[in-house]
Amino acid sequence: MHQMSRFPSLILGGLLLLSITLAQAQTPPGQAAIASPHPQATAAGREILEQGGNAFDAAVTVSAALAVVEPYGSGLGGGGFFLLREHGEPARYRFLDARERAPMAASPGMYLRDGKVVPGLSINGPLAAAIPGLPAALVELAEDFGNLPLKSSLAPAIRLANQGFAIDRVYRDRATMRLSALRDDDESARLFLRQGEVPALNAVIHQPELGITLQRLADQGFKGFYGGDTARALVKGVRDAGGLWTLDDLSQYRIAQRKPLRYALADRRELISAPPPSAGGVALAQSLAMLQRLPWQQADKVQRSHYVLEALRRAYHDRSLLGDPDHVSNPLPQLLDRHYLARLADGIDVHEATPSAKLPPAPAWREGDHTTHFAILDSQGNAVAATLSVNLPFGAAFSVPGTGVVLNNEMDDFAADPNGSNSYGLAGSQANAVAAGKRPLSSMSPTFIESPGQFTAFGTPGGSRIPSMVLLSVLEYFDGQPVSTWPAVPRYHHQYLPDVVEYEPGAFTAEQMRALEQRGYRLKSTGRPYGNQQVLFWDKAAGTVEAASDPRGLGVSEVFTPAQ
Repeated sequence: MHQMSRFPSLILGGLLLLSITLAQAQTPPGQAAIASPHPQATAAGREILEQGGNAFDAAVTVSAALAVVEPYGSGLGGGGFFLLREHGEPARYRFLDARERAPMAASPGMYLRDGKVVPGLSINGPLAAAIPGLPAALVELAEDFGNLPLKSSLAPAIRLANQGFAIDRVYRDRATMRLSALRDDDESARLFLRQGEVPALNAVIHQPELGITLQRLADQGFKGFYGGDTARALVKGVRDAGGLWTLDDLSQYRIAQRKPLRYALADRRELISAPPPSAGGVALAQSLAMLQRLPWQQADKVQRSHYVLEALRRAYHDRSLLGDPDHVSNPLPQLLDRHYLARLADGIDVHEATPSAKLPPAPAWREGDHTTHFAILDSQGNAVAATLSVNLPFGAAFSVPGTGVVLNNEMDDFAADPNGSNSYGLAGSQANAVAAGKRPLSSMSPTFIESPGQFTAFGTPGGSRIPSMVLLSVLEYFDGQPVSTWPAVPRYHHQYLPDVVEYEPGAFTAEQMRALEQRGYRLKSTGRPYGNQQVLFWDKAAGTVEAASDPRGLGVSEVFTPAQ
């Protein structure tokens, strides 16, 4: 059912609007909400909120629980981005960059042999692994933002690791995708397979070694992972298998607190999203700014898709200019300049696709698309949107003996050969070249949109498709659709290069596909649904909270009033 009345444009005037919005802003939601991709992670987060924890404590709990039950999507061996909202007058936003960092021995040519990229070196095994950031983020969240000690917030995950969890269809699907790589690593095969095969549905996976690693983190904080027995085991395991890590790489890791990307939208809304080293927030801001100049809401499905695809084409074109802000200068003022974005929008032909070859040359890229995302709002109005990753399913498919930690393969998100092409035939980018201590560029886009009367949170896994998925969900919100439709909206995607529209089955009818092809688009089905979005909505005026999980996954969203 179309519900435009639930999301009215803010058209009241002057002092009346000011007095109303100030009253709304001073009233906390009173309810809490969690949307996560796994029912046990949602239950764990609710347990902590019921114990008096806030959204930041619950974020620690949900992250750690997902590290146990979704080893294919995130974990202590990976990293991620945390977008935070601290309630107050006004609300404060923070961004925790827990992206992995290249080891100090990394170099631009580390994946080249005789001048050519060697397929697999940046994908499987310890050479593919960057220094993890998630454990440091969990410590930071607990110590600087939480109400509860880290021990309390990690307790549910430790319990899950020791008691075990049942294999579901998503686990089986991801393990099947990476079966060969998991078989090639004895420890990964022991932990995640059974006799070299994907475990049967409902088989139970126990991870006592991971439980010990989590307990050390709970007891000792940062030093419990980046020092002591865990650090020594990680470095020995990596180096014995041919990797580059050192104890200094671990002890010197730090998360970065960055200013969130903020961009004013129409109707007094503001986009708050991920800054570099994410390219996602920039792509969202650019796409929304262009669409604001186009009549997308009045258009039919084909015309609306045309506007969205052309905005995405132009936003993704600029991605190659971005990189780790600690290593390169990101031209955000130029990329977000309203006159520049107006020119891009005005250059969109109303009826015809713009061939990417007619835009200035820019590199393309490849990025792993099996991450995870969750969103939390507590009863006081604190909120977290977090996107976590180990890159490809089960990361590097390399587990460090004795730790239960499966390592990421985020080194594959760098441009393996910035002067040529990588093993996928995609051009490189100097801004995202491998360098010691550098964080690879990402599309992860945890996002808030806030106005005086409403607050929303968006995010999803999906690699390079993340910004387009979030954009489509945001447009559902702007169009006044029910919250349940936001993560369910049919998905399509354009990323400038390759010059092709990817779409999931059912996104377009046969007639719509013919119409798009007549406009000059080349369409390619993904063959399967993609993404796993989790969203929140707080209507400050009505005093209501809603949450929704993507029907494509197993996620569970809950809205409840925590016990006092």
